[in-house]
Amino acid sequence: MDIIYITINIVNEFLWGKNILVFLLLVAAIYLTIRTRFAQIRLFPSMIRSLTENEKSKKGGISSIESLFLSTASRVGAGNIVGVIGAISVGGAGSIFWMWIIAILGSATAFVESSLAVMYREKKNDNTYIGGTPYIYKNRLNLKSIGLMYAIFSIICYLGVTQVMSYSIVGSITDMYDLANFKRYISIALVILVALILFSKNKKKDSIISAINKIVPFMAILYTAIVIFILVYNYKSIIPVFKEIIEGAFGVREVFGGTFGTALMYGIRRGLFSNEAGSGNANYAASIVTNTDPVKQGFIQVIGVFIDTLVICSATAFIILLAPKTELSGMELFNHVMRYHLGTIGEIVGVILMFFFSLSTILAVAYYGKNALYFIKESKKIEIFYGIFIVLMVYMGAMIKNEFIWSLADFGLGLMTILNILLILPLSNESINKLNEYEKKKND
Repeated sequence: MDIIYITINIVNEFLWGKNILVFLLLVAAIYLTIRTRFAQIRLFPSMIRSLTENEKSKKGGISSIESLFLSTASRVGAGNIVGVIGAISVGGAGSIFWMWIIAILGSATAFVESSLAVMYREKKNDNTYIGGTPYIYKNRLNLKSIGLMYAIFSIICYLGVTQVMSYSIVGSITDMYDLANFKRYISIALVILVALILFSKNKKKDSIISAINKIVPFMAILYTAIVIFILVYNYKSIIPVFKEIIEGAFGVREVFGGTFGTALMYGIRRGLFSNEAGSGNANYAASIVTNTDPVKQGFIQVIGVFIDTLVICSATAFIILLAPKTELSGMELFNHVMRYHLGTIGEIVGVILMFFFSLSTILAVAYYGKNALYFIKESKKIEIFYGIFIVLMVYMGAMIKNEFIWSLADFGLGLMTILNILLILPLSNESINKLNEYEKKKND
């Protein structure tokens, strides 16, 4: 076990610590932005129309907006709060500007990988679709063995993510209300909730999708309403905050003071790791839609990147920057600024947000994991066993912070990203050709 742990840490240090993944994702984002001729900006109105068209899904099928909810659930998690706070704490306000830039660039990567996922997915016996990066390897390149590797890395990553998120939920509750003695009971309650969602029967829709369809809109509306209230109440400070962000990104003091590079790096890292563009995670969500147009489905995932980074992460940043500076960090800082803006109720709202952000991520990765398992071996028994294992991971993560399991999330995600980028860059022409056909037809 020690050898495995050491090996995983060495891989993580190489991929994450040496910024290998940051460089790879950044190069891919810039390259695909140029190749698509900034489609994420040029065609943004078309992307919004694709979202509002929202075709009705067939029985058991998934509509485009449901796919968006699913990918948003996996993208939006504890990192949208704690990660943004970390970026500001280390890189300053200027890191937010670079986070915005990388979201815009990275959305081109999201478009390419998601459209490819639709092009090379498969139809199941019940006439619903399934797909993702493993299926592109299998159906386009006839490299099922590498697809299997990606699927295995996916499951490894999701088991780690599940524990991180369950720890975030229970930790935020027990820390806020000093309920450490009741940690076991809170953990059991969370386990029961997750199990009910995973194993409930729904003839019309997958139970996870049904739950996410309710959770994501609720948490998005709640967070948006809170941020709008805070912005309106602090309207005189909005321009100074924007000024602080821009100056932090380009200011003379930052350049000569040596903090420019820190702001740049932390902004890029936060943006890349939050929106997940390039990892292939969202391919599992993009490929299952009833919609057969790969371009329009690519557009939907571009919107997902924008929602995650330009909306949710930015909302967290403004909540932090509109409050007085403090030496606090992490959730302690978030709860402090929520209390500053909203009074006593702010702490409660902070816990509620962390609960829904993290719960939605647990459900999303559980769904992605089922798709990965289906690729490895189609078996109802294995799927049930996987669900039980996810429930156990939720309980273990809620009770104990296991550094080894947590490291699996970074390990799995890092290797997924490598395999996904090495796949989509050579195949990007196929996605871009579809985009050109779409634009030609649109302009005729």
